[in-house]
Amino acid sequence: MKLPAQSSSRLIVPRGFRFAAASAGLKKGGGLDLGLAEAPGGAAAAAVFTSNRVVAAPLEVGREHLVRSRGRVRAVIVNSGNANCATRSGRAVCEKVCRQVAAQLGIPAREVFPASTGVIGVELPAEKILGALPRLAAERGDTRRAVMRFARAIMTTDTRPKLAAARFRCGGKRATLLGIAKGAGMIQPRLALGKHATMLVYLFTDAAASPAALARALRAACACTFNRISVDGDTSTNDTVLLAASGAAGAGIASAADARRFSEVLTAVCRSLARQIVADGEGVERVVELRVEGAQSEAEAERVARAVANSPLVKTAWAGGDPNWGRILAAVGNAGVALDPRRVDIFLGSQLVCRNGRAVPFNERRAHRELSPPGFTVRVRLGRGRAATTFWTCDLTADYVRVNSHYRS
Repeated sequence: MKLPAQSSSRLIVPRGFRFAAASAGLKKGGGLDLGLAEAPGGAAAAAVFTSNRVVAAPLEVGREHLVRSRGRVRAVIVNSGNANCATRSGRAVCEKVCRQVAAQLGIPAREVFPASTGVIGVELPAEKILGALPRLAAERGDTRRAVMRFARAIMTTDTRPKLAAARFRCGGKRATLLGIAKGAGMIQPRLALGKHATMLVYLFTDAAASPAALARALRAACACTFNRISVDGDTSTNDTVLLAASGAAGAGIASAADARRFSEVLTAVCRSLARQIVADGEGVERVVELRVEGAQSEAEAERVARAVANSPLVKTAWAGGDPNWGRILAAVGNAGVALDPRRVDIFLGSQLVCRNGRAVPFNERRAHRELSPPGFTVRVRLGRGRAATTFWTCDLTADYVRVNSHYRS
């Protein structure tokens, strides 16, 4: 399902941030591949990162910078076209880029937050990035156009930018939240909450909040949004979600009501971005909202949902609009949950197709019609308890193979 990108005329740019983009020659075929987001007055920040044990150099450096700066960020520097992961020079290059960005902007290097996305195992040519920094600094602006250029600069196999924005009341004043994301392949984030194609997400608000408050809200939002999506079941080495608060709106997240309202808005923006990532997945034609109910715990429901969402046989059936519910049942039984298959029910669209682990009569033509649009719903009831989860995934098409069989060449 190819949802339209949010137009630049509808974007809401939070106060206290400036954006820029340039071409450093990192991407095959050229185009924007270097993005900068700056908080001239500084911003409180919190981040979560991939749980993959193979971690790209920018994640190591960014995590350390957040600790050293006590949760303060003045600039975010992102390159696409190269993941800067599993290379000899990765960390040295990343630190050099951060130092040069800091020198260009007149800020401490520890307040520069780096990120990269692209091919793994290829040395990142620092000289190309360093050569583009003066142009990047000259481009800084707080306009919608600057935001859109930043959003395009961080794309790899994405077909369009992914943005979401909202206004909310905070401390009696109006504040803004803007989210910018990229991601189309290697999408099953599994962000390490509470610990420390790639998915990169940047969230900017002009409300004021402490790094600790931002971290609490971010963990809660990611748990039910980005950690509930999968395109292909592969978890990236570079997944990063950063939340920065400039405080430029003069509105502080001080009361419990403010914190609750901010958390709700943050979750809504993250959910929009998460669904946009799935909808723009490599080769995706159908987005599936997968609802797993009747589990003993939410973690159990998620485990079953992942087993179904990542099954190639299930995903290829969805690609053809084929109501082959037996593949779903098999994936449910292979999830590692001690369930009784004689209590499992499955719904495809509006129809019950499997009751108590057995076939029931249903209209196959109607089922095929309901599985053929760009988006549809699948429900699985486990009959074990009251917990449930919603997971967003997609079909698996020949285009996914085409894109990923020639990614480097």
